[in-house]
Amino acid sequence: MSVALRRLCAVGVVLALAVTALTGCGDDFGHVRLTIAAGNEGGVYHKLSTALAEAWTRDPGVPRPEVEKTSGSVDNLRLLRADEAQVGFSAADAAELEQGDAGHRVFALARMHDDYLQLLVRATLPVTKVSQLAGLRVSLGAPDSGVRVIAQRLLDSAGMTGSLQVEYLSLQQSVDAIRAGTLDAFFWSGGVPTDAVTDLATTVEMRMLDLGDVLPDLRRDFPVYGSATLPASAYRLDGGPVVTLVVRNFLLVNDTVPDDVVEALLKGLFRAQSALVSASPVARSIEVRAAIETTPIPLHPGAMRYYRDVKV
Repeated sequence: MSVALRRLCAVGVVLALAVTALTGCGDDFGHVRLTIAAGNEGGVYHKLSTALAEAWTRDPGVPRPEVEKTSGSVDNLRLLRADEAQVGFSAADAAELEQGDAGHRVFALARMHDDYLQLLVRATLPVTKVSQLAGLRVSLGAPDSGVRVIAQRLLDSAGMTGSLQVEYLSLQQSVDAIRAGTLDAFFWSGGVPTDAVTDLATTVEMRMLDLGDVLPDLRRDFPVYGSATLPASAYRLDGGPVVTLVVRNFLLVNDTVPDDVVEALLKGLFRAQSALVSASPVARSIEVRAAIETTPIPLHPGAMRYYRDVKV
């Protein structure tokens, strides 16, 4: 080969490397097809899922994932195990409950944000404690939601099973039923503030119940839960701060998602945090060091590689 030809080849190699560097080190995710199990429309899961779908379309450049409206955590886990969704959100308690079920294995990408159990009751009713709900019409959340899991556990622990007129409504259905006068109280587990609850409180006088008297027994039986105090200003409701239950939320994938795709999705997630915060303020708490705290759900091998590379 002549000197001139060798130099021409060398230039070609340099140009090829430069193009590769500009296009993400040669990674091509155009073949990746993802569906995100996203929870109730208007809820935090759905808002973050929509923001992630947009972000991942830009970085790492996957075709825009489909955002699937669902009933919540339990429904999301079912879709992941059936491979009807490859990515999804779940509360830690629901994910722990579903471990070992048949179907595809589920792994964690990251701990995302914490949810707060909110038990809201009409302020016109003389109810300030869980025990005073007896005989009232109360929604425990949608049938396949994580809300139902946590609400049922709380009522069981408080010895209230069978004493309520129970309904299983989504958040929006609960809000609509309160406005229509066909419901007295409802459980919701989500970020604070949740838009649908904020909107409800502007038209119907509501009260959030303090759960401090029933939490010790529940947390003894289910260590997956924490506790926190919510200020009355969270929804500008009458009354002081309330003690309530806290549950972590995970972003999950099933075992069909390859390691390199998982690693790229996590890179895109953390680069897009400002967009996630714009979608929901709860995203301010998403942080790399806290993201690895996904017990009892194991991290995906690709996620472990990502966190090792960023030296968490």
